[in-house]
Amino acid sequence: MPTLHWERHRTERIGWLRAAVLGANDGIVSTASLVLGVAAAHVSHGSIVVAGVAGLVAGAMSMAAGEYVSVHSQADTEHADIERERGELAAEPEAELKELTAIYVGRGLDAALAQQVAAQLMRHDALEAHARDELGITTALRARPLQAALASAASFAVGAALPLAVTALSPAARLVPLVAATSLVFLALLGGVAARTGGASVATGTLRVTFWGALAMALTAGVGALFGVAA
Repeated sequence: MPTLHWERHRTERIGWLRAAVLGANDGIVSTASLVLGVAAAHVSHGSIVVAGVAGLVAGAMSMAAGEYVSVHSQADTEHADIERERGELAAEPEAELKELTAIYVGRGLDAALAQQVAAQLMRHDALEAHARDELGITTALRARPLQAALASAASFAVGAALPLAVTALSPAARLVPLVAATSLVFLALLGGVAARTGGASVATGTLRVTFWGALAMALTAGVGALFGVAA
């Protein structure tokens, strides 16, 4: 009996990795930007910390709600497509067999082998075969709203806690440069780790995340300086 060869693929990480990276990135960028914007408006150190805490809580809840609604919409669409396919399989099994056979022919099998494969897969689990090969819906890539919402909220909170901790510990006179510098380091590390986990270029991932984070912080600090007033 042949030995089974089991592999883990990076696509299995897409659901949680996307939500986690997005949440952590938003947590760092939005909280650091908020802190820098408020600090540039010349308010007290305590007010800056309070603003950062409020941003962390509001951002985490917003990320969770937004991710849940968005991914749930995807899950609803997938469910509707699967239910439609279930009905078509019950009403016209022969037409569905021909449809699956045509898919395999299009992928390079000859007609006789394609029909044999389609018939065997439909006997095993017709709905799964059509969901995977006709609709492109697989177990690994199925939408998981709750998982995405929790991952986004948790990762946002963790990301936001980093610049917030620097803000709380920094002396008021050096707060802006310390928060800006450490946040860029955090973003660079996040971009590198995310790229490494996803199998992409570490250098490219690091530069991409750092550049957009720096731009967001610079713009927010500029707005705070423009409209701020001395305390």
